Amino acid sequence: MSGYPHGVAQATRTDPLRVLEEIKRVSLEVLGGLPGTLYGPVEDALKVAMLKGDGKTNHYEEQAALWVLRQHQATHVMKYRQQIAQAFDDFRALRIRSGGEVPLRLLDEQQLEYELASGRLNESLVARFARPLDTLQSRLLVLSDALRVPAGLNPVGPERLVTAFSQTLQDAQVPDTLRGRLFRHYETELIRLLGDLYARINALLGSSGYGAPMAPRPVEDLRRGAETVAPSGGYGGYAPQDGYGAPGGYGAGPGMVGEPAARPSGPPMSQQDIAAMAQELAQLRSQLHAWRESISRGDVATGGHAPERPVMQRREMRVDEILNVASLLQAEPPDAFARALAVTGRLGETIRDHLQDGARRLGLNPDQACFSPEEEDAIDLVAMLFDSLFRHNALQDRARRLYARLVLPYVKVALTDNAVFVKREHPARRLLDAITEACEGNDGETPQDRELLDRATEISQRIVADYNEDLAVFELAHAELDAVLAQQRRRFELQEQRAAKATYGRERLGAARAQAESALEERLTESTLTQAVADFLAMPWRHHVVQTLLRENTDQRRHAEAIALGDALVMADRLAREGRGRELADQLLALQPAIIECLASSGLDDSAAQHGMAGLVRALATPDTPRRKCPVAPDAMPEDEVGEAERRLWLAGGNDGVRHDPLLAERMRTLEVGDWLRMTNVEGESTAVKVAWLSPLTSRYLLVNRRGLRVLVASAEELAAVAGVGRLTIGAERTAFDEAMRQVKRHLDRAAATR
Repeated sequence: MSGYPHGVAQATRTDPLRVLEEIKRVSLEVLGGLPGTLYGPVEDALKVAMLKGDGKTNHYEEQAALWVLRQHQATHVMKYRQQIAQAFDDFRALRIRSGGEVPLRLLDEQQLEYELASGRLNESLVARFARPLDTLQSRLLVLSDALRVPAGLNPVGPERLVTAFSQTLQDAQVPDTLRGRLFRHYETELIRLLGDLYARINALLGSSGYGAPMAPRPVEDLRRGAETVAPSGGYGGYAPQDGYGAPGGYGAGPGMVGEPAARPSGPPMSQQDIAAMAQELAQLRSQLHAWRESISRGDVATGGHAPERPVMQRREMRVDEILNVASLLQAEPPDAFARALAVTGRLGETIRDHLQDGARRLGLNPDQACFSPEEEDAIDLVAMLFDSLFRHNALQDRARRLYARLVLPYVKVALTDNAVFVKREHPARRLLDAITEACEGNDGETPQDRELLDRATEISQRIVADYNEDLAVFELAHAELDAVLAQQRRRFELQEQRAAKATYGRERLGAARAQAESALEERLTESTLTQAVADFLAMPWRHHVVQTLLRENTDQRRHAEAIALGDALVMADRLAREGRGRELADQLLALQPAIIECLASSGLDDSAAQHGMAGLVRALATPDTPRRKCPVAPDAMPEDEVGEAERRLWLAGGNDGVRHDPLLAERMRTLEVGDWLRMTNVEGESTAVKVAWLSPLTSRYLLVNRRGLRVLVASAEELAAVAGVGRLTIGAERTAFDEAMRQVKRHLDRAAATR
C-alpha cells in the first residue's frame, strides 16, 4: 500500500506565468464581449418601457444616448478588454502599486453616480459568489507566492469587473435612468457568466498545483482525532478537513494531497463531530468487510467461482494510479454503467472491469496489480449507493444515463475523500441530492420539468468535463441547480395545495352525494310513485340537494328547503293518486318556483325548466297513472373514479375493511403533515412520499411525491395494511443520499446475516 495519505503523491506545479496567462485567456474569452452585448437587451427594455410608459420619463433621451453608445460599441469592447488585461498586469505587479498616500480629489456628479452604482453592484456580486471567490482568492495567494510578487487584487473579482465597466463608460454622456438599466443588465450578464468562469479558474488552479493555504496545526489535530477511530492508512485512514476535498487540500489535483485546504465555507467542525463521523465511517467499513467475507464464504461453500488470481504475488495499485485511470475513462460514453444500473448488483463488477481495462491502456497489467481493500471499499460503496438510488427513487430511463455519467467522478471522490459517505454537508453529496430531486418522478411532460432534466443533464456533463479532484466544481454545480430547484419548489408547494383542495373537494362532493342518496332512498322506498315523480327525485332533485349542500353548506335553511321540495312532491303524488285535484293544483302552483329553481340548478334554462314542469303536471293530472316503488340507482362517487387506480398501485383493491394490525393503525394516526414515508407499489416500484394534508372530514392522509403530485389518499387502516406487507416505511430520510445510505447499511446487515 502507498505511504501517502489516501495513497496520493505530490505533483509538480505548472509554471505560474503560464497558469496566469491561461486564466487571462479564459477570462477574456468569457467576458471579452461585454459591454457590447448589453446594448441590444437594453434597447428592447426601452421599447417595452415606452409602450408601458406614462409620459413622465423621457425615454427618447435614453434612446438617443443608447444610439451614441452603440456607435462606439467596438471602442467600448476594446477598452473593457484592456481594463481586464490591466487587472492581470496589476496582479503580476507589472505596474507599480502605490503604497503611499492617495491624493484626494473632488468627484463630479456623474463620477459620483458611477461610484455609487459600482458599489451597489460590487456588494451584490460578492454576496452571490462568496464561496467560489473565497476559494479563488486563497489559490491566487498561492499563485502570488509562486510568482514572488505581493498579493494583489483578484483580477476577475467583482470589484475589478465593476471598475472595468465603470471606467469603460465613464467618459460617455449617459442619463441616470439609462445608467441604471446598463448596470442592471451588466449584473445579469455577470451572474450568468461568473459561476462557470470561477469554476473553470478554480479547476485550472487546482489541477496546476495551486491549492489554497491552510494552517497546518488544525489539519494534524483533525487527523489525530480521526486516527483514534480508524488508524489504518490509505483510504481507511479517515482524515476529515475543515474544508472540502482531499486531506490537506481543497480539491487537490491528481497527486496533490500535499496542497493545503481552502478556508472552510461554514463553521469548523468540533472534535465531537469529527469523532462521530469517523466512528460512523469505521462502522460502515466494518459492515462492508463482513458482507464481503460472507460472500467469499458463500462462494466457497457453494462451489462458486471467485475471480481467479495468479499464484504470483500481486501488488496493490496506488490511489493515484486508479485516479489516473478513472480520469482517462471519465469522458468516455457511460453505456456500460447505464446497462449495469438496470440490473441490481452488477454495477460494482462493471466498475472493476472498466478500471482494469483502463489500467491496461495505461500499461498497468491487472495480472500483476490489484485493487487495495480501501479501493475495493470505495468501488463497492459507490456501486451500492447508485444501485440504492435507482431502487428506492422513481427515476425514469432518461435519468439512468445521467447517473451512469456520474459513476466514475463519484468513485474518484470516494477514493480521495471518503467523508462523502458520512458528511451530510459534503458538496458531492448535496449535488447528488439536488440531481435526484430534479429527476425523481420527472417524465418531462411540462416545460418546467424538461428544463429541470436538461439542467441536471448539463450539470452532470460539466462534472465529467471539469472534475479533477476539485470539489469546488460540485459546490458550484449544486448552487446552480439548487437555484433552479428553489423556483420549482414553490411550484411543487402550489401543486400540493391544489392536490389538497382537489381531494377535499372530492370528499365534500362524496359526502354530499351520500347524504342526498340517503334522502332519496328514504323517499323512494317508503312510497309508491309515478315514474315522472320518481325520475324527478332521482335526477334533478338529488342533484339540487347535492348542489345546495356544496354551495350553501353553512345555510341550513336552504338545505331544509331543498329537502322540503322532495317531501312536497311525494305529497303531490299522493294527492293525485287520491283524486284530490283542487288540492293538487294548489300544491303544484305553490311548488312551481321551487321546481323551476331545482331544474335550473341542473343547468336547464327557463324554457327547458318550464317544459320539465309541464311534463310533471301532465303525469300527475291522471289519477290512474301506474305507480310503484322505484329502486335507487347508485350515483358514482368521484373518489371511486380517481382512487381506483391508486388502490391498484398501492392497496391491491383494499379499503377501510382490509386486514391490518391495530397497533400499526394507531402508529399511522400519529403521522403529521410534513412527515416523509417511503412506499413500494404492487409492482415493486419505490418512491418517497410526504404527508401533505389530513382530511377534516374522513381523517384520511393525502400523500404526495417530491413534485407535489398526489400519490395516494388513504386511511390509517389502509396505510397499516400496506405497512403490514412491508411496502411502507415510516421515518424515511428527507434527502435521497441519506436514504440511499440507510438502505445500503440495511442491505449489508441483511446480506451478512443470511450467509
